[in-house]
Amino acid sequence: MTTATCGEAASLFATPRTIAEHRADGSILLRSPEPLRDGARCTGDWLEQWARQTPDRVFLAERDSADTPWATMTYAGALRRVRAAASWILANELSAERPVVILSDNSIDHALLALAAQHVGVPSAAISPAYSLMSKDFDKLRSMITLLQPGAIYVSATKPFASALAAIKPLHGAQIISGRAGEADALAFRDIAATAETDHVAKAFAEVTPDTIAKFLFTSGSTGTPKAVINTQRMLTSSQQAKAQTWTFLERAGDDLVILDWLPWSHTFGANHNFNLVLRNGGSLYIDGGKPAPGLFATSLANLKSVMPTVYFNVPRGFDMLIAALRSDEELRRRFFSEVKFAFYAGAALPQNLWDALEQLSVDIVGRPLPMVSAWGSTETSPLATDCHFLAERSGNIGVPIPGTELKLVTSGDKLEVRVRGPNVTPGYWKAPELTRQAFDDEGFYLIGDAVKLANPGQPERGLFFDGRVAEDFKLNSGTWVSVGTLRVAGIAALAPLAQDIVVAGHGGDEVRFLVFPNIAACCAHAGLPETADVNDVLSHARVRTAIVQGLARLKQQGANSSGHATRALLLVEPPSVDGGEITDKGYVNQRAVLTRRADAVARLNDDAPGEWVGL
Repeated sequence: MTTATCGEAASLFATPRTIAEHRADGSILLRSPEPLRDGARCTGDWLEQWARQTPDRVFLAERDSADTPWATMTYAGALRRVRAAASWILANELSAERPVVILSDNSIDHALLALAAQHVGVPSAAISPAYSLMSKDFDKLRSMITLLQPGAIYVSATKPFASALAAIKPLHGAQIISGRAGEADALAFRDIAATAETDHVAKAFAEVTPDTIAKFLFTSGSTGTPKAVINTQRMLTSSQQAKAQTWTFLERAGDDLVILDWLPWSHTFGANHNFNLVLRNGGSLYIDGGKPAPGLFATSLANLKSVMPTVYFNVPRGFDMLIAALRSDEELRRRFFSEVKFAFYAGAALPQNLWDALEQLSVDIVGRPLPMVSAWGSTETSPLATDCHFLAERSGNIGVPIPGTELKLVTSGDKLEVRVRGPNVTPGYWKAPELTRQAFDDEGFYLIGDAVKLANPGQPERGLFFDGRVAEDFKLNSGTWVSVGTLRVAGIAALAPLAQDIVVAGHGGDEVRFLVFPNIAACCAHAGLPETADVNDVLSHARVRTAIVQGLARLKQQGANSSGHATRALLLVEPPSVDGGEITDKGYVNQRAVLTRRADAVARLNDDAPGEWVGL
């Protein structure tokens, strides 16, 4: 790492510091010596502040396509509409027992409605559009609506959501709100946002406390019915206060924060981390209508060429697609590495090959590596629990505990299970007291289910590495533990670019095997086939199968023991299923759900007779 790069990091971030307490029972407590300073009472305080101080600054922007101009909303304009919509919310007696539910993607209207509810102490619940637009049975959507009993349901337009709305109609008495005017059986949001403001709004806003429920966010539901995680105002404001104490450039006058982001507000990363980062610090959020998926990433690229962000956020799949675009576009490459302060990855571990590629591209353009940082947490920790606000030597470092948050590391087999306690942690799950009780230990630490390892046990300030899900790891017949999270990332890198994601199998066997979700476009290119080719023809092509075998061989060279590589791989034709809980909007694939739902594929993978799988 160059001196210039280290100096740049020092100008952006606080110096990482961690105190470690080793207990007699073998557990380790980690915390920051930096106390959490007082933050805002509620998210509405931020909106009120910036509407006063920078009324004409762009708060939110969106556009329908790459060919249309950005439609913008200033802080002052947002506050006017939030107060107006809040008047409607109060007049219709919405509450925690009758919250606002939002089924649509990110948009200005989505943001204003959610902020209006929060402004007067009414929770909102953004539900992944996949449950409405991609689901075949709507079972999970039905369970969410039944649990919440909403008083209002927002959709961007009724036609795309017609089937979902019909499926849930018998389960609620909510007012349907549409982002499009003039639709039958729906109230236009623009009319709600034009409601005459009443004195009740200021009174209700003054009564919001840190313990007021701000929103409900649902877990993925990969192992059953999704749970509604209670997110209080304290969780959201303390998380952002801690972020400001670690990302110190946020408090520096003159450093404008501009973010271009696609990450869905139905997930804590996009909503509580990114959206609230902009709102807390008076920045500008350009809503990216694309995402890292075939046919949609072109929109993200066009938006990136239009608005270069201060900080670039994405998940590993997004970085994979970005790198390919940067390599093919010199102007974009030069602007990106010259103007972006640093890149932030989360949602899943970033394969080292992507980290290395970004570093090399940056060095080629600006003579130094682009700082790359990460963080760790969950929906229940709003989401920030650790933050890697320093220049790690390689991918996977999730940082150190943020101010105000404690970690407890407990021995679990040959791993360290991590637990979390702090003001950023949920009080529990909505209307689920038994699940809430089971989620905490006797000291009040949240049982997140992840494992970590210290980068340097003698220097805890060097950070932690994510070490997989405790429940995902398994033993081979030899008694050797397989670290699923670590092996998954190594496998994706070894099979790059043909593997989009990997599920690690081999439970109860002698060897590790891979179920592979292929990158179809990359497989087509490798085989010399058009992208319109039949998927079965692509995956059975000799060049593709040979490349997979070669990737498995490379992985074996890196980790020669039986738990460090796979001997077989099966390329899956069917992409991961939303209804089956196999994948989230962020592209994170749930290992357990895939193994359960695709037991037949696991059986084919374990069949010693020659078949679909390829192997060493």
